[in-house]
Amino acid sequence: MLNFFERWTQPFPASSPDLPPRSLFAFCRYYARGFITPVILVGICSFLLAAMEVSLFAFMGKIVDWLSAANRETFLSDEKWRLTAMAVVLLLLLPLAHLLASLVRHQSLMGNFPMSVRWRMHNYLLGQSMSFYQDEFAGRISTKVMQTALAVRELVLKIMDVMVYVAVYFLSMFVLLGSIHKYLLAPILAWFVAYACLQWYFIPRLKQVSQEQAHARSTMTGRITDAYTNISTVKLFAHTRRESQYARDSMDGFLQTVYRQFRLVTYLDILMGCINYLLIFSVTAAGLSLWIDDRVGAGAVAVAVSLALRLNGMSHWIMWEVSSLFEQVGTVADGMNMLGLPRAVQDAPDARPLTVSAGDIRFEDMSFSYRRRVAGNAEEGSHLSVIEHLDLHIRPGEKIGLVGRSGAGKSTLVNALLRFYDVQSGRILIDGQDIAHVTQDSLRRHIAMVTQDTSLLHRSVRENILYGKPGASEAELWRAIEQAEAAEFIETLADPQGNHGLDAQVGERGVKLSGGQRQRIAIARVLLKDAPILILDEATSALDSEVEAAIQESLNTLMRGKTVIAIAHRLSTIARMDRLVVLDAGQIVEQGSHAELLAKNGIYARLWSRQTGGYLGQDD
Repeated sequence: MLNFFERWTQPFPASSPDLPPRSLFAFCRYYARGFITPVILVGICSFLLAAMEVSLFAFMGKIVDWLSAANRETFLSDEKWRLTAMAVVLLLLLPLAHLLASLVRHQSLMGNFPMSVRWRMHNYLLGQSMSFYQDEFAGRISTKVMQTALAVRELVLKIMDVMVYVAVYFLSMFVLLGSIHKYLLAPILAWFVAYACLQWYFIPRLKQVSQEQAHARSTMTGRITDAYTNISTVKLFAHTRRESQYARDSMDGFLQTVYRQFRLVTYLDILMGCINYLLIFSVTAAGLSLWIDDRVGAGAVAVAVSLALRLNGMSHWIMWEVSSLFEQVGTVADGMNMLGLPRAVQDAPDARPLTVSAGDIRFEDMSFSYRRRVAGNAEEGSHLSVIEHLDLHIRPGEKIGLVGRSGAGKSTLVNALLRFYDVQSGRILIDGQDIAHVTQDSLRRHIAMVTQDTSLLHRSVRENILYGKPGASEAELWRAIEQAEAAEFIETLADPQGNHGLDAQVGERGVKLSGGQRQRIAIARVLLKDAPILILDEATSALDSEVEAAIQESLNTLMRGKTVIAIAHRLSTIARMDRLVVLDAGQIVEQGSHAELLAKNGIYARLWSRQTGGYLGQDD
């Protein structure tokens, strides 16, 4: 039975990761897809439980009246049907309703619901643009996903479970007391008005501070995670105290929101206690007065006092549930601000998979500028122009080198080709296909890239290399490793969990490996991918001269028959390319072979002279 309810809902739904709505209700409804039926069922069970519990109080009053007037010898025979009916309610209906509510809530919703929300959020965020991740802490993003998923579950369940229970309980109670005597209803109504006023005053303030608290919590987590992620930089610059203070500032900011929250809670709790004690006194006094005047029986007094005592206990529970409800509202609203941002780069509605037959690349009248962002939104009219009206044709199988000072637009050109950003005007064609009209995944599957700042996944060496071709055979895997000159050091690797060689974990971003080792694993990954277009961005900068010379032949093999774009500040590494393209301020100012550019005695010749006459030494 437990297994049936666990399988009733899907924690990993097969749905497209669309942009979620921006309103609170629509946002929660969007992520509750697939869970609406069990949520409604929990609400129905809460309705029945509340109604039957109030009926038990009414029955208790009947018993008091019966016992005060009934004949002991004939009591059971006289009241057997009503006693049997209440026994059925108490021993059968209530347990069944409670069982069903518990099974649906705990097996179908508590685990699967937030996991489904996380799954959908994660899939959407995986498709977010590069600019989104450049503007946020990785730890802050993951914290938002975790806490927003739980908040959506709690918000939906509290509305359909707790709120239904409370509403039905109060309504049933008012009907019961009103049917006994209208004077017994007066103290309850007065208490309800006072209670509603307290909630009306305090809850919006608790909501506001809860939203600020969620934001402060994610900022605190992001700062702490940032320090752990860059621990080598922290230690290198001896800034442990600085980082400690940086984290403490965010912790103190979070703590201030906690203080404000619990000050409000204290005020609310004290005032709640006052009106609850006043309620018990008023109901008891009214009941006794009516009993003395012989307008109600002892059972009615027992029911009224019992309900007042029950409200005393329930009111604190309701207070926390309502406070929690609005805390979840604040958390969800805060999460929507990040998780509901639209993607800057999206596939066109009619996008098709890219087909690469030759590897011909054209940049036609391309212009690109970075949008400056303020508080997560693009600032109108504020752009940083990087490339303007650039034209470049890279023929199939041609190997070009991009040369230029920092900020000349080399990396921007590559990022635009990978469609990490969309160009403002012009277009980029691969074999005659506009990359804006092909799917991003198919585009990047046909392009392999080795960067200077190699980032590895916190997984095994094997998993990192197979990232280039997940279905590769063991023979293909080892061939790529050997071509990248990585076999020798991989065999010596081990981790604290007892894994060795290819199964050893590399640590977060590959921190357990040297820069040269990370670079060789990255090269092995690209060798395995064997894409028709290859981008080398300072691909051998982290290698010593001996290792660089050893894998140069492998890189030459890798480049054979491919269209290659290489970026290097060390000009000797790209001097043998078919063509060198010199960029300056987003424009092509020179292009030609190494010898042709030296003969022009322009920017390239000056850069070459500066390097060969400085720290690099002469290179044939």
